[in-house]
Amino acid sequence: MATKAFQKIYTQITKITKATCSLKAKGVGYDELATVNGKLAQVVKIIGEDITLQVFSGTEGIPTNAEVVFLGKAPTLKVSGQLAGRFFNAFGEPIDGGPVPEGKEVEIGGPSVNPVRREQPSELIATGIAGIDLNNTLVSGQKIPFFADPDQPYNVVMANVALRAKTDKIILGGMGLANDDYLYFKNVFSNAGALDRIVSFVNTAENPPVERLLIPDMALTAAEYFAVEKNEKVLVLLTDMSSYADALSIVSNRMDQIPSKDSMPGSLYSDLAKIYEKAVQFPTGGSITIIAVTTLSGGDITHAVPDNTGYITEGQLYLRRDSDVGKVVIDPFRSLSRLKQLVIGKKTREDHPQVMNAAVRLYADAANAKTKQENGFDLTHYDERTLAFAKDYSRQILAIDVNIDTTEMLDKTWDLLSTHFRPEEVNIKNSLVEKYWKE
Repeated sequence: MATKAFQKIYTQITKITKATCSLKAKGVGYDELATVNGKLAQVVKIIGEDITLQVFSGTEGIPTNAEVVFLGKAPTLKVSGQLAGRFFNAFGEPIDGGPVPEGKEVEIGGPSVNPVRREQPSELIATGIAGIDLNNTLVSGQKIPFFADPDQPYNVVMANVALRAKTDKIILGGMGLANDDYLYFKNVFSNAGALDRIVSFVNTAENPPVERLLIPDMALTAAEYFAVEKNEKVLVLLTDMSSYADALSIVSNRMDQIPSKDSMPGSLYSDLAKIYEKAVQFPTGGSITIIAVTTLSGGDITHAVPDNTGYITEGQLYLRRDSDVGKVVIDPFRSLSRLKQLVIGKKTREDHPQVMNAAVRLYADAANAKTKQENGFDLTHYDERTLAFAKDYSRQILAIDVNIDTTEMLDKTWDLLSTHFRPEEVNIKNSLVEKYWKE
């Protein structure tokens, strides 16, 4: 990076750790970028004139007399309509072989939207995945994570949501992606002809882990441009927030900070909150909705990352492999959308709330029947019907590969109810049964 005449050059480093170096300097701001021996770095700590820089690619090979040049600005992204259909790295540089986009240069990581500029979310975000749209309906301006074990196909689900969601723009933020996953996203988006509404920021497993820390801010800066300037509905997909938290942990450990629960930094809650709180519904119609994957370690939902995430977000979507049907499903018992009541039956068909409740209650009856069966008790005819219903419901509604719109989803659920039960067993209002029951 070329240095400008007015940029002061420092050559006396006082301390070097695996990820950071310290020196004395004046007139430097938080998050400001610098180069250390040609390596890109960022200011992470200022105490008087004592400055600590985080070196993105690590400090190996940096001598104490290395040349340090402060660039006078924090990381930025040039925002314009030219971002659409492109793939960028953590620094907003193209990685798809295309030209550098032109646009207005904006600092990433700005403040969250003032509450007085927010509206209560009220617009349906239909994902086309029935297990989400029926039981855990998403609302524009919502923030919600997928909780999934590392071996589950969460990136496939993310790609499917990107292709099916009824939104104007999709912003993908990939952190620590395997090269195969990066190519998978690229191929799926290209083949579906959907690239024109998708912007991707990608840090692969081969890139330095510390660079992952820039990805959410890059993605959300792009999202804010389309939501604020263009009044568009924007869906931000972040995968995987556990990789982001691991990068936070690497930096804090190398800076000799005392770790908190599960080796995570004490700032984990606020680090996650500043990302998720960017979700917003604007009065002008633009919105930012955030869906983020959090991988679980051995299914442990009490780990610091999912634990803190659960406090910040408005529910969670829980992926589970259903051994009875051999498919990955959206678990209706452990999933929750705290805002669904704002749209179900209002922006979807009138029967949605009752159908949702009836199906989940009967699914719960099937779980009780399964427990009886496993413990050697006799099953009633009703028990047997609930078990048969549960298999059909998992296969035709809850499975992540079910791609239908909300009307078809409700019709199919009525179909399943009438196949296995009598009208009086489903506990749905008579007026709705008379209108929708499938004979």
